[in-house]
Amino acid sequence: MLVTGKEILDRAHKEGYAVGAFNINNMEILQAVIAAAEEENAPVIIQTSEGAIKYAGIKYLSALVRLAASEAKVPVALHLDHGTTYETIISCIANGWTSVMIDGSHHPLEENIAVTREIVKVAHAAGVSVEAELGRLGGVEDNIAVDEKDAMLTSPDEAEIFARETGVDSLAIAIGTAHGKYKGEPKLDFDRLVEIKKRLNMPIVLHGASGVPDEAIKKAVELGINKINIDTDVRLAFTEGVKNVIINKPEEYDPRKICGPAREEMKKVVKEKIRLFGCSNKAWTK
Repeated sequence: MLVTGKEILDRAHKEGYAVGAFNINNMEILQAVIAAAEEENAPVIIQTSEGAIKYAGIKYLSALVRLAASEAKVPVALHLDHGTTYETIISCIANGWTSVMIDGSHHPLEENIAVTREIVKVAHAAGVSVEAELGRLGGVEDNIAVDEKDAMLTSPDEAEIFARETGVDSLAIAIGTAHGKYKGEPKLDFDRLVEIKKRLNMPIVLHGASGVPDEAIKKAVELGINKINIDTDVRLAFTEGVKNVIINKPEEYDPRKICGPAREEMKKVVKEKIRLFGCSNKAWTK
């Protein structure tokens, strides 16, 4: 069933677990994520980046996810990841997204508050939940690129002001993760997470979680993370599945027999993440 991000994350915040938010670009990735969520009886968030929308088309993605959600036995939210323009966000709301992210993290605090407040006003009027970001993650994800020198951890003081002034439903914070593949092992600032969670008492989001050690993820969830974004790990699983077929069966040319095994590899990864985040058997029915 299709629900809002707020419905999923408010429950996670109240009960102390995290929900996986998985980026998709095509049908096989979507099928892998939905199948994994159903097998784990877990709520799930399907994310589309602006790059995915450009690649597959907004109407295609909307139709695919809304169909999958309508037939799914678990709660599913359709979320826009890193929305950077008013036009893209409004277009997603008009085309059935139930959750959107406004990424104004590159702006100074007051400007970030202003642009976020405007999106919250429009989205809430349409019954759509809103995620925002404060602080800046380094790395690259689709059209979002931040040099390490420009990365900035989230200030608890600013987070408190931001949440109060904008009315967002969830907040993505920077505590040491990065987008894309890591060059070394990331070190998370757990004390910062604890302070922000205590002050805001709302769903907190962790971006750039692919490649973070499992123990660090578990601790982050215990300390208050409720939504964890996964993209790179799923992409790597897809690539590995395709490579295995091409290497072991170089004569194969049927797309179904190439993408099918990749879909199974992605499903395995998604199931592992769902268990790690503590949201197995957290699904509900209306």
